[in-house]
Amino acid sequence: MKITLAFWLGCLLAAGLLPGCIAGREARVESDYSYGGRFRRYRSYSFITGTGLAADTSHLGETLRDAIRQRLRSQGYRPARGTNRPDLLVSFRIFEGDMHFHGFNQEELTTWVKNNDAESDETPDEQRHVYQPVRLLLAEGTLLVTLIDARSNRAVWNGYASGVTVPEGLRGEVVLVRSVRSIFDRYRIFTENYFQGGNVDGSANGGEADGEKP
Repeated sequence: MKITLAFWLGCLLAAGLLPGCIAGREARVESDYSYGGRFRRYRSYSFITGTGLAADTSHLGETLRDAIRQRLRSQGYRPARGTNRPDLLVSFRIFEGDMHFHGFNQEELTTWVKNNDAESDETPDEQRHVYQPVRLLLAEGTLLVTLIDARSNRAVWNGYASGVTVPEGLRGEVVLVRSVRSIFDRYRIFTENYFQGGNVDGSANGGEADGEKP
């Protein structure tokens, strides 16, 4: 099963298109991931620019980007520099109001990464894991963070927090920072350099920004 970016975003934003049970309306922090994600190899990232909050140069928009940067940095990831291609592209968006959301019933990401290798187009069908969709009704206000494999252009991880209402001023900044922390608590994947004693700039191995070893 080829999981493309369009597939993932379609699943996340479409309502009522996949079978599954509907969980009750409640505030929650959850995540979903692609079995094709090469999570052991990611080391660098860049933000996707676009419309809405992702392109927002306001103080709140920069607060959200800073919160994501700090969390990724604490796990050993570094921003791609110059013309180097990042391993991951980071996208984020806030949805207002209630929304139907398609997630997947999966084991914890850390457990998956520990016990499995990334699936590819060449993985035999009998060895592939089956996605089990779950429909959720999320409370008003959802912050969605998506990590995309820059090499394959496939979304490999989505983290989301519902019940996120962003007031004006300092209080709004606090809400965003806490939401980002809660979301990335679902992405406890550290870079290879982190455990090998490298600094957050990845200097221990001297690897290229695209995630390949020299």
